[in-house]
Amino acid sequence: MFKSYFKTLFRNIIKNKTYSMINITGLAIGMAAAILILLWIQNELSIDRFYEKQDRIYLMHNRDKSPDGEKWAWPNTPIVMGPTLKKDYPEVEDVARYRNVTFLLTVGEKKLNQRGSFADSTFFNVFSLPFLKGNAQTALNNKHSIVLTEKFAKALFGDEDAMGKIVKVDSTHNCTVTAVLKDLPNNTRFEFAYMLPWTYLEDIGWSDDNWGNNGIRTFVLLKEGASQATFDKKVENITIDHTKGTANESTTQVFTHPLSKVHLYGKSEDGKMVGGQIETVKLFAVIAAFILLIACINFMNLSTARSEKRAKEVGIRKVAGAGKRLLILQFLGESVFLSLIAFVIAIIIVQLSLSGFNLLVGKNLFINYADLLFWIYSLAFVLFTGIIAGSYPAFYLSSFNPIGVLKGVFKKSKTLVAPRKILVTVQFTFAIILIISTVIVVRQIQYGLNRQSGYNRENLIYLFTQGDVDKHYAAIKNEMLSSGAVTSITRSANPITQRWSDSWGFKWEGSSKSDEKIDFLRLGTDADFIKTIGVTLLQGRDIDVNNYPTDSNAVMLNEAAVKAMRVKEPLGMVIGEVGNDNKWTVVGVVKDFVLESPYQQNINPTMIFGPNKDYAQIIHAKLNAQNATGENIAAIEKIFKKYNPQYPVDYVFADESYAKKFQDSQRTGKLAALFAGLTIFISCLGLFGLATYMAESRTKEVGVRKVLGASVFNVTLLLSKEFLRLVVVSFIIASPIAWYAMNKWLDNYSYRISIEWWVFVIAGLLALLIALVTVSYQAIRAALANPVKSLRTE
Repeated sequence: MFKSYFKTLFRNIIKNKTYSMINITGLAIGMAAAILILLWIQNELSIDRFYEKQDRIYLMHNRDKSPDGEKWAWPNTPIVMGPTLKKDYPEVEDVARYRNVTFLLTVGEKKLNQRGSFADSTFFNVFSLPFLKGNAQTALNNKHSIVLTEKFAKALFGDEDAMGKIVKVDSTHNCTVTAVLKDLPNNTRFEFAYMLPWTYLEDIGWSDDNWGNNGIRTFVLLKEGASQATFDKKVENITIDHTKGTANESTTQVFTHPLSKVHLYGKSEDGKMVGGQIETVKLFAVIAAFILLIACINFMNLSTARSEKRAKEVGIRKVAGAGKRLLILQFLGESVFLSLIAFVIAIIIVQLSLSGFNLLVGKNLFINYADLLFWIYSLAFVLFTGIIAGSYPAFYLSSFNPIGVLKGVFKKSKTLVAPRKILVTVQFTFAIILIISTVIVVRQIQYGLNRQSGYNRENLIYLFTQGDVDKHYAAIKNEMLSSGAVTSITRSANPITQRWSDSWGFKWEGSSKSDEKIDFLRLGTDADFIKTIGVTLLQGRDIDVNNYPTDSNAVMLNEAAVKAMRVKEPLGMVIGEVGNDNKWTVVGVVKDFVLESPYQQNINPTMIFGPNKDYAQIIHAKLNAQNATGENIAAIEKIFKKYNPQYPVDYVFADESYAKKFQDSQRTGKLAALFAGLTIFISCLGLFGLATYMAESRTKEVGVRKVLGASVFNVTLLLSKEFLRLVVVSFIIASPIAWYAMNKWLDNYSYRISIEWWVFVIAGLLALLIALVTVSYQAIRAALANPVKSLRTE
């Protein structure tokens, strides 16, 4: 019996090559797209969820109120919090503090400027990362020990065993390799090539016990059975209690956030972590489901459209004794088999496109063929797809009346038309939603790109002050200017394209207690900030310690700061800092400029301090536009090599750094466009198949109409209008759904576009054009056919 079914299946595939190819191709592309998205989703859902104790690991967070009463939360905490938690709270089994850092690491003549981290010696007890060599319990016990990843160990030592070898860190300290880790998996948020002990950070003077200095991540491992809610109640006021009675009394509350939720739920709302990346994961899960569903709809439509050709087969099988249940199993088996063929093709497509997809999503996704779970999930995926795709055709075909079929009086059921129309409408509804979404995403990206940043990024670079740069800064600056490679130079606490530091606790004449909670972004400069960066000076002057030595205690404000401080005449105003004697005099006011996200409507209050306030980490230089860029860079590299030969010359173009702010939204736009294209292509495949069948089934009707005088245009319109009507219905359904969905997406941006009516018109016309092009080929071909041939068989 099964041999007979297989013979029938293969004969149907060979006999109806076009329909079989369309069915399998549509399913394969839909499955490939779904697999790629599911790989990405699986990676997102597994981030930081593979540690042995992950269900007991929490990241400490702060929560506070702004002067206007709005609550916000953030994951950076004071250095002193970790040891206090371990000492005073019995629920805590262990604490691990973590901070990223970039040092120059030297082995012989090999020098690598690489991103690493500091961590407590307990880090590997909390986080079970796999070791190749060394002891996880003791690897960070000595302040001059260092742990390397496998890849970085090879970069430093080649094929030699790294264990026990010496690595010079930052050209100052010799550290011994005490362990080698396996390369970090692609589902961890930690990024480091090496790890140094927290005691090394303390040894170089980077530690403090200030409860107001929130600059690191603090992870706690709670004991088994400890309640997160109970622990949160106990630690809520830890910062408030430790600052009570001091000049810097805090109102900051503390709470824990489960490690398993940190990646997916990283968005703060009213002081709680309520959303974030999980929204994107849900969105792409829906996209994957719909793409697969659209591919299945193609299968359903084509299978039921060709029902007449299989009617006699069903009739004979029923007369021979086959029951409805057996026929359902037969047709489901056929669809599962075709799904299996499509899956094999889909895997090939995935392998060929995976590297490009990884570049697009910024991941390192792969299929682990050695994993038994992969094959179990694949089998389930094939069965699910096959059953979904074949369910409606199976029940429909098995319901034929054998007597009517064998008498030759088989007629298409009147109930068949509506389901097929519904399925086509569903396909194009989703396609139109994606078209509209893609247009809106692209417009939002362009809206941000077109925003004035408030400074001049052209020919602006920044460099890092590592090694001896600080010591020789005056000489470096003079030689860079005299070389003609640059026209101006300034130093600052952070790149003009990034937020590195912020602070509150400032006071001025007329300020209130609540004003001490205004959060100011911080920069710094020695001189020529306005000339180099290209911001607009509105009042006063630039900071310039060369001509005004007292400018080491000067400050410039942006417009947002002046507004937040509610002052009318800021020039000459003295700003103090709560808890100490620090004071700065306002010498200038600059126009607002974009330091953070270009999609943030309101610019944050910003202070630009003189060189007394942590300003010397970054050098900004304006390249000479009269020279070639390569010539300027070569001159700068030569000067830096002269005064800081131990370090590579790392420079960043400000326009490239600024462009990175758009990476996430551009990635979303590209993915939306990709999946919109795939959805349209799969839908058009099905539409093409239906149009082909329609043209075949109405050959005689077309012949009669042509004999009676119908033109090619009339016949083409006749055969196309049914499909075009369905697209119009799809557009009517899709428009409000797309409008609602994109409004919700745009709510993530305060600096955003409004959704224009013409976007929907363009999407609707584009969908109509695509559908028309798809069906018109078969329609025109049928209209041009010789009516004599079609009527001769009558």
